[in-house]
Amino acid sequence: MLYAVLKLLHVLSIVVWVGGMVFAGFFLRPAAMQLPPPQRIPLMHGALQRFFSAVVVAVLVVFVTGGWMIGRAAKDSVQAGLPFNMPLDWTIMAVLGVLMMAIFGHIRFALFRRLSRAVAAQDWPAGGAALASIRTWVSVNLVLGLVIIATVMLMA
Repeated sequence: MLYAVLKLLHVLSIVVWVGGMVFAGFFLRPAAMQLPPPQRIPLMHGALQRFFSAVVVAVLVVFVTGGWMIGRAAKDSVQAGLPFNMPLDWTIMAVLGVLMMAIFGHIRFALFRRLSRAVAAQDWPAGGAALASIRTWVSVNLVLGLVIIATVMLMA
């Protein structure tokens, strides 16, 4: 039962993270682009601030639950007298997932800080540049997230 709950939390956290990237990139940003920079950039800042707060929680949940599930499978194998060979799809998921977490750390703690400073200073060109960098790295993370989902679904 605990494994099932942790797996559910793991998947729901990924839904929030990947789904939020899809929403921001394909729906929020195109709609916000119709606004002038003094309106668009603070709007995007506010939306990203809320989203990134949720993603920090999601990343922690994904990391802890994923680690626990891998550890539990390894422990069960060893207790059964078998070697633990992590399945290829789990390895891909773990490696790309950690890469996504590192990229998110860069987005949240470097690029978003630049955006926050630009908004505070009402420096719209700098804010636009920060948003462009955030968009690029969010797009990379979205592709990685979709690769993980496709890999796990196709190899299961």
